[in-house]
Amino acid sequence: MHLNIELPDDLGLMVKAQAQEEGLSPDRFISRVLLRTLASKIEEQKPGQPFETGYGMLAKYGDAPSAEEIDENRSEMFRNFAQEL
Repeated sequence: MHLNIELPDDLGLMVKAQAQEEGLSPDRFISRVLLRTLASKIEEQKPGQPFETGYGMLAKYGDAPSAEEIDENRSEMFRNFAQEL
């Protein structure tokens, strides 16, 4: 994002001097100052860990069926499929 700001002359000179001292362009220096200043706000906006995982929400239903149980159920469900036509 590009942002143009107006600075009083004395502040502008201080920014240029400090940026030169740190070996940065004035733009980069201002960017770093803003990042340091707003770092705590940026951290607050990051999403945190979910309160409960999907596993935790479904744990009350017990263990998941095994692959063999799923295959047995599938074959039982489709045993007479298309035979009635």
